[in-house]
Amino acid sequence: MFGKRFCNYTGFSGDWLFVCPNAQLHHQLNLYPGLSLKLPGLSITLNAYLNLLLMCAGIGSPGTLAEVFRGYWGDSQAPQLLDDEEVVRGIPLPPIKGSFFRLAGGKGFQRPFELATLRLRNMTEVLSHWNTYVPNGAYLTQRGGTFLFDSQGKLLYEYRDGGLLGFAQNMSRPLSFLLD
Repeated sequence: MFGKRFCNYTGFSGDWLFVCPNAQLHHQLNLYPGLSLKLPGLSITLNAYLNLLLMCAGIGSPGTLAEVFRGYWGDSQAPQLLDDEEVVRGIPLPPIKGSFFRLAGGKGFQRPFELATLRLRNMTEVLSHWNTYVPNGAYLTQRGGTFLFDSQGKLLYEYRDGGLLGFAQNMSRPLSFLLD
């Protein structure tokens, strides 16, 4: 169910999506399980929620706060995310045209609040369909990775996320490794 909802929301082809209902694959790939403090008396799920909140504050989650702030401050090294005529729709904000972000800093690069606005839209989607996206809260802190293989199955690129919001070595230009 998660996979279908994700593909409908993002436009990502379900043919290329693999959904693992538990963290078994993550363990086999030796991916970071996230902060895993265990407070006595709390269930596995409540401990996971607590650990996620701590990770949001940057504890046990390197690079998270810098990436959060990059969404608000903008990034002159990153490309512009929204065309001037593109409209971002999503509760709790009114529809916002891409041209609005020129007021915050110009054009031709990731402007202040541009990424944060897109993240807010995505967060609203997830929170609105929480039980679909998070069927088991025990895995809330499990971090993922990005792996790119060629048609023969040879690994071309890998990035293992140690914090929240990361998916590439160079977050300003996530696909820059393709130019190497």
